[in-house]
Amino acid sequence: MKSYNIISLLIIILSLLACSVTDKSKNTNEPKIVTTPSGLKYIDLVEGTGATPTNGQTVVVHYVGTLDNGEEFDSSRRRNQPFSFILGVGKVIKGWDEGLLGMKVGGKRKLIIPPDLGYGSRPAGKIPANSTLIFEVELLDIK
Repeated sequence: MKSYNIISLLIIILSLLACSVTDKSKNTNEPKIVTTPSGLKYIDLVEGTGATPTNGQTVVVHYVGTLDNGEEFDSSRRRNQPFSFILGVGKVIKGWDEGLLGMKVGGKRKLIIPPDLGYGSRPAGKIPANSTLIFEVELLDIK
């Protein structure tokens, strides 16, 4: 009888311990993917600490552009030459104009740009038609 009680008690204790174990495989530090109404997705890799640009301001960025298969098609970093443009006036693809809003100087963001916010149905250099574009962009300065 005593061994039956001990076994029952052990089963209850083990059951309670199993219930209290948390799933440590869930990483609470995973970057948050934001999807905008237009379909643009972005992930803030590094939150900057500087100013935030607005439409009409000139931004200076470094970037690496890849296709969704990982093939790199362009990089200002490889050229060691930052890229400047006026934000929000259509000088770049729509995904860039939208994707840099809300960034802060010093920040790094991954942009996942659907074809309709990129080059759409027309190919551009190494970029095939209807390509999803992935850019890692670092906001260096606002002028």
